[in-house]
Amino acid sequence: MIHKLSGIHETVDFREDEQVCLYYNDEYENYPPHWHTSFEVLMPIVNGYKALCGGKEYNLREGDVLIIGPCMLHELFAPESGERIIFQPCLNNISTKELNLLTMIITPATLITPEGYPQIYEKVKTLMLEIKEEYFGESPYLETMIISKFLEILTCVGRQRVNAHTVAGQQKENGANSRQKEYVEKFILVTDYINNHFAEDLSLEGVASQAGFSKYHFSRLFKLYTDSTFYKYLNQKRIEFAKTLLQDPGVSVTEVAFKSGFSSLSAFLRMFKLMNNCTPTEFREMYDRTKMGN
Repeated sequence: MIHKLSGIHETVDFREDEQVCLYYNDEYENYPPHWHTSFEVLMPIVNGYKALCGGKEYNLREGDVLIIGPCMLHELFAPESGERIIFQPCLNNISTKELNLLTMIITPATLITPEGYPQIYEKVKTLMLEIKEEYFGESPYLETMIISKFLEILTCVGRQRVNAHTVAGQQKENGANSRQKEYVEKFILVTDYINNHFAEDLSLEGVASQAGFSKYHFSRLFKLYTDSTFYKYLNQKRIEFAKTLLQDPGVSVTEVAFKSGFSSLSAFLRMFKLMNNCTPTEFREMYDRTKMGN
């Protein structure tokens, strides 16, 4: 399935002039640690499947849907027999602040099951099956239709996250919907600011003040509308950038740490290990070793 691997960076084998790729995969083959700039969506059809991503193990049952965010190092393990959809949509040409926030909510990976997402599970499962039918069909504008269906999946997840937190244990007050929309728009701007300034010396207090909140209110709302803490998201952006720098052997690990926004080498090493289950040096060695083998 992995056609073009340079080190541990995969170049997805898109069809000509398209930005979506889908396999109906039945291979008994494990795929080594790799990453790519596209999303990856896994959905077992017959038997289960296993993935490692962000230091977490995901054991998928038939019909479960795992969405892996862009640039996330992941590893796949197949059972002796089975069938699954492996879908890789690239949204790099779509740049909106809402999409950036949705990507952050999904990342590193989101597992959609009947138990975890009962309100949207059947819809997401249906959309995945429709994406497969479109991909192997001959209808005009199939790429546009496939991307629109995937964006609908991301939107379903984002709205479900917000709604679950907003109405949990309480009835909506008058004006709650408009306030909810206002806060989402506010945090779209906040995450966009972090995306553009993550290598700088950002603090919770400073970003909260800039957004017009106390740090306590900001922390609560950040978790509510992004499903992440401020520092977890900030470190995630820094580590993603560090991975690209580590592919250049001319840049030392210490340089990578400081160029990525970390105040000390020890903090960088600890966070990289936590998020990738390997050290920066091991990541670089894995990249070099795999590259030499191609």
